[in-house]
Amino acid sequence: MSNIPKIVILGAGYGGIMAAQRLQKELNYNEADVTLVSKHDYHYFTTHLHMPAAGTDSYENARVSISKLIDEFKIDFVKSSVKEIRIQDKKVILEDGTLSYDYLVIGVGGEPETFGIPGLGEYAFSIRSINSVRVIREHIEHQFALYKQDETRADRLNFVVGGAGFTGIEFIGELSDRIPMLCKQFDVDPKLVNIYNVEAAPTALPGFDPELVEYAMNVLKKKGVTFKLATAIKECTPEGVLLATGEEIKSSTVVWTGGIRGNRLIEQAGFEAMRGRVKVDEFLRAPGHDNVFIIGDNSLMINPAIDRPYPPTAQMAMQQGPVCASNIVASIRNQPLKKFEYHNKGTVASLGKGEAIGVVGKKKLKGFWAAQLKKVIDIRWLFIIGGISLALRKGKFL
Repeated sequence: MSNIPKIVILGAGYGGIMAAQRLQKELNYNEADVTLVSKHDYHYFTTHLHMPAAGTDSYENARVSISKLIDEFKIDFVKSSVKEIRIQDKKVILEDGTLSYDYLVIGVGGEPETFGIPGLGEYAFSIRSINSVRVIREHIEHQFALYKQDETRADRLNFVVGGAGFTGIEFIGELSDRIPMLCKQFDVDPKLVNIYNVEAAPTALPGFDPELVEYAMNVLKKKGVTFKLATAIKECTPEGVLLATGEEIKSSTVVWTGGIRGNRLIEQAGFEAMRGRVKVDEFLRAPGHDNVFIIGDNSLMINPAIDRPYPPTAQMAMQQGPVCASNIVASIRNQPLKKFEYHNKGTVASLGKGEAIGVVGKKKLKGFWAAQLKKVIDIRWLFIIGGISLALRKGKFL
């Protein structure tokens, strides 16, 4: 029976892919068996999903086959869904089998956080995967077609986006660009179409520089977006949304982008968690489990500068993956582990074609140059995971 350590990585998101690639680089031949588990046979770019969701780009440009990203002679890939994590037994139960492990990396991604608002789970769409954005795109197009069949249903041309964080704002930017094309395609007067952005906080893009937020809102207002800030959604129904103010917005399309929680698999496994996220130690390990590393949306780390959790961004996961992998290798070799330190390389939010806002260090960017920076960031990710060939092939679409 083999004594080679078994490493299992759950999830092929930003963190999971980076961990897998670092392991295949650092491990010696026959030093460990590595298995990557994902319910999809492709990695998708969550920071790009708002474009195919609105219909301004193909969803094919937001994904790449996992087989092109890993060395299948060094890493076994299993396409399956995780049903249960049994930490006491060191086993992962899949929909079609069981994997045992000596070291486990959990990066299974997050889930929409509805904050208990009635109807959101049942009647609102969310931008979380290739499949979900495909449905949103087709649904939006269908509303225009249905309106032409029955023009008394003006509510079909009302689009409500709940949440004015990054995902919501970026989706609104793309949707406001797409609307004129759809109006032309279906012979609909653009004045009949309404895009509402509802946000419980008093400002869009909470935590972002106020000057840039004002710029972003002005850009989107000129594109026809109506903001309803400091206004919570009280209930979502098949007919639209009811706001805390008592106002009702009739709509056949509600897209919820108001929050992300960790994964329920985390809580079901018995980890101490906050909204499905585990407060990991400085080496990215789960408390009390030195062989379990948790990254991405599933991990919680405190920013000592403000004593608040870091947001679970793609940038965070990209940095956690390699450190997590290196620490597993160090554990196998009985070497010292490396502490994780987050380095913010800048933040950019797109506002549609040719428009964005961003902060890099202390420098604030807006408009064309911020939009170009957004492209550079996306192409950089392609280069990191797939080299120059992937960057050239996919980068031209970003």
